[in-house]
Amino acid sequence: MTVQELPGSAAAAYRPTPPPAWQPRTDPAPLLPDAEPYRVLGTEAAASADPELLLRLYAELVRGRRYNAQATALTKQGRLAVYPSSTGQEACEVGAALALEDRDWLFPSYRDTLAAVARGLDPVQALTLLRGDWHTGYDPHEHRVAPLCTPLATQLPHAVGLAHAARLKGDDVVALAMIGDGGTSEGDFHEALNFAAVWNAPVVFLVQNNGFAISVPLAKQTAAPSLAHKAVGYGMPGRLVDGNDAVAVHEVLGEAVARARRGGGPTLIEAVTYRMDAHTNADDATRYRADSEVETWRAHDPIQLLERELTDRGLLDDEGRQAAARAAETMAANLREHMNADPVLDPLDLFEHVYVQQTAQLREQAALLRAELDAEEEAR
Repeated sequence: MTVQELPGSAAAAYRPTPPPAWQPRTDPAPLLPDAEPYRVLGTEAAASADPELLLRLYAELVRGRRYNAQATALTKQGRLAVYPSSTGQEACEVGAALALEDRDWLFPSYRDTLAAVARGLDPVQALTLLRGDWHTGYDPHEHRVAPLCTPLATQLPHAVGLAHAARLKGDDVVALAMIGDGGTSEGDFHEALNFAAVWNAPVVFLVQNNGFAISVPLAKQTAAPSLAHKAVGYGMPGRLVDGNDAVAVHEVLGEAVARARRGGGPTLIEAVTYRMDAHTNADDATRYRADSEVETWRAHDPIQLLERELTDRGLLDDEGRQAAARAAETMAANLREHMNADPVLDPLDLFEHVYVQQTAQLREQAALLRAELDAEEEAR
């Protein structure tokens, strides 16, 4: 509180008054999300959706579902250490990838391998981290896809930093950061949103609310009306969208990306979806949710929703469905072939890509390891 001096006696010389900073910086009303998640499929708006976009979304959804199934099978075969499936969330993954231009950046979480693949990353390279070969099996700068982030929410401040730097440089670049509902309970989430709003950074935050943070339901994480409502506290718009409606997700994300690109600042989008599979192959989801709940969500499957729209409009027939399935199976076969081949690993790679120029300590450690490997080879 500030203190204002008043005329009169010394005893009544001061009284506390609010400083100017207490006044609202922004009208909160335009920042509030709608009461219900935005939808396109099953509404009149679907009739005006671009047929070419619908077919592309469908092909990517089918390929994504097959990708999730194949990667999950690879964990059972010991070819992957772990795989967090995004089955049921494919509309969010594909929508995020297709909403960006080539010059933009995607900042994925560990569950967002499908988004990276839909953006053009090789399916094998997207799984390198989860196989345990390299931290990142691809060049992030080449693909404009940041490394898959296993620690919760740490990629969000990175996205803000890149977006802010691009704005300062005058680059026409937008960053899209993906996170799960569990990640919104991390401090990095709040710090990233605050910096993004204060700096008016061209960044879009996509929260995939799939119902559970491993076994913790959303109701035990937050008492907010929705996760999208959290945007208001930071001074940015919040949007609520049906995360299983691929067309709606693409539209809402596209609008947020365009807004950020023209200088409108960040947006927080909550996509309401559901994780059909367990958290990872190491999780037993039956311990905290009923099978009946999963079956209820199967009626809202993102592929079925879009397939129904395409069929009703005469844009998809049996031949089209089979063509999409064949393309997905070709991808899966190629993934199996490459993942079933044992990688050729060089232990000395441990010392590569740490610094541009190796430190004296690293050179010493590398020489020690090289000597040990040579000794083992001679002993054989």
